[in-house]
Amino acid sequence: MVPAFRASTTGKEFAMTASEPTTSALRPPLTTARLILRPWQVDDASAALAVYGHGAVARWLSPAMDRVPDLAAMRLLLQQWIAETARTVLPAGRWAIQRRSDGLVIGGASLLPLPPGREDLEIGWQLHPDSWGHGYATEATYALAWWAFQHDVGELFALVRPGNTRAAASVRRNGMHWVGQTDKYFGLTLQVFRLRSADLDVAAPYAQLPPGYGPNGPDPRT
Repeated sequence: MVPAFRASTTGKEFAMTASEPTTSALRPPLTTARLILRPWQVDDASAALAVYGHGAVARWLSPAMDRVPDLAAMRLLLQQWIAETARTVLPAGRWAIQRRSDGLVIGGASLLPLPPGREDLEIGWQLHPDSWGHGYATEATYALAWWAFQHDVGELFALVRPGNTRAAASVRRNGMHWVGQTDKYFGLTLQVFRLRSADLDVAAPYAQLPPGYGPNGPDPRT
């Protein structure tokens, strides 16, 4: 069993646990104080559509993805994600983000190989806008990073579209450092952030943000 991990931050504690893997679940649910990151199920289609069918979510996705139009399309996409995750080498995969207090699926998270060499791992997440501003992105990102570093991954990358100050603030709160801007991924101009295991810190300062990514607008600490 993967051992529990605790990290103190600004008077709070994040408690990370992973359930014992089984032969049918090599990616066990990851449990934090408020969230469960678990494998997607086709029955999640309705909740997933509320996220990936929302224009405010789709506009920031990389690679670019159209807003999912209907329930049938969402079911098909979930089937694809589930099949792809089953074929993907650990620790990569896709997870549903479920809120523990009410069982509602509020978004998705992923660890995916980056092109062209597929040697680097990208960490990503998407939340329904109703769940923005509550620190869930920081909590989910921390959980996935913790999971990845249990599997001898040396570093993770996050790709953020220019102007997405909320996402940039979220990755910085887990200790990610801005390393530059690139257009080599997905035909988009993206800000690149890197996280190494020694830097995983949910109380990271707001240094090394890309130009123009100061803590203006929504409070980046939420």
